[in-house]
Parts: sequence; C-alpha cells; structure tokens
Amino acid sequence: MHKTTALITGASGGIGYEFAKLLAKDCGTLVLVARSENKLHEVRKELEAIAPVNVQVISRDLSIVGAAAQVYEELGQAHITVDILVNNAGFGGHGAFVDRDWQSDSDMIAVNITALTHLTKLFAKGMVARKSGKIVNVASTAAFLPGPFMAVYYASKAYVLSFSEALASELQGTGVTVTALCPGPTATGFALTAGAERSRLFTLMRPASSADVALYGYEAMMQGKVVAVHGMLNKLTTLSLRTAPRWLPPAIVRWLHKPA
Repeated sequence: MHKTTALITGASGGIGYEFAKLLAKDCGTLVLVARSENKLHEVRKELEAIAPVNVQVISRDLSIVGAAAQVYEELGQAHITVDILVNNAGFGGHGAFVDRDWQSDSDMIAVNITALTHLTKLFAKGMVARKSGKIVNVASTAAFLPGPFMAVYYASKAYVLSFSEALASELQGTGVTVTALCPGPTATGFALTAGAERSRLFTLMRPASSADVALYGYEAMMQGKVVAVHGMLNKLTTLSLRTAPRWLPPAIVRWLHKPA
C-alpha cells in the first residue's frame, strides 16, 4: 500500500492524529483535514520526520455548508485520488436540549452527519469505479442508545452507525469496505469540548487512549470489519442493550451525564 493515499478529517489531534501516524507508515500520501491550519502543519512536520510520506494539509471548518465539496474539488485539481477515507471529525455537546444553543447543535449535525455523509458520497464513487477502497466512519458506543443531556450527539452517532452498516451492505463485492469504529469514552479532549468532563461517564470510567482506539480501528479497517466496538466492556454493554427494556438505557445515560 506504499502508493496509497489516505484522507483523515479531524487529524489535528485525538483519534484522527493517531490514525495519521499509523497510516503514515503505509501510505505514499496523507491528506489531513481540520480547522486549525497551524496545528495541521505541526502534525505534517512530525509525520514527515518519522515516515517517507507526502503530507498535504487542508484547513476547513466542516460545519460550513459546502466544505466537503471544497475538499473534494481541491484534491481533484491536484490530481490526488483518495484510497482510504477516515471520517473522524466530530464533536459533542452537553446539556438539556431545550437549553442548548441552536447554532451549536446545528454545527454538530453539520460535522457529525452532513460532512461525513457528503465526503463519503464524493469519494466512494471513485473507489467503486477502481474496485478498491476503505472507509472508516468514527461513530461511538453512544450510537447504540439514546443519550439524555447529549441528545443530538448520541442521535448523530446512531446515524453514523446505521449509515455505515447500510453502505457496507450495498458495497459488498465492489472491493470497497466500510467500517464503523465505535469507541467508548476516550482521552481526546472530547469531554472538555462537549462540556461533559464533570459527568459521571468520564469521572467514573477510565477513558481509553486515542492511540489504542486508533490502532483497533486501523486493524478493523484492514480486516474489512463492518462494526468495530473498542474494548471488552463496551462490547458486552452494546450486546446487553439488545435485550434491555427500552426505558432502561436512557435512564442509565441520564444518570451518567448528570454532573458528579
């Protein structure tokens, strides 16, 4: 895969940054997308120092309408073909739905759902035509249940999981695989950004490291796994939800997301 090109969104930190380090060893070109141009250039220098890889950076706010198309068009003009797409960009928001700012929730939907879906549509078509490609959509264990006090975030990740599973089925036999990576609480700075750092979810549970989650996702991608839930406890939890009464999961999440 030394001539392979991978595009990673949300590549300036956390899981996306760790994915970039892993893929730098396999790929000829990496395209890193995030809002912070300065941080992206720091990551580019780091990656080029540890591997013989060409790193391209694209500074885009994926919450802005048309951002995904701009990324696609910029790469097309540079004649860069994407073989691996890692849709990692995303963020959450904590608080009662009726009290939260609409723009914050709208931006969350734009990044977590709209940009992810648009980038997948734009790049998957070429992958199918070439009969080769890999797509990783970073979902969450939040995708498996409703999330009081993080209602929009949990719903957005449920979309990512459902979309990924459906697309993986559609693309069977095309040479293109789709993997939904579902980590639990992870040390990425997510909780602080979401305003959930004081919730029981993050104070009672030890978050996984971004490096461990990315490695697990990388291996799942290489194996063509459709749904990849990181961590044994998370696997057992998602399995148990299948038989739980409908009222129980949101009651548990409600308790977890109240400040400790």
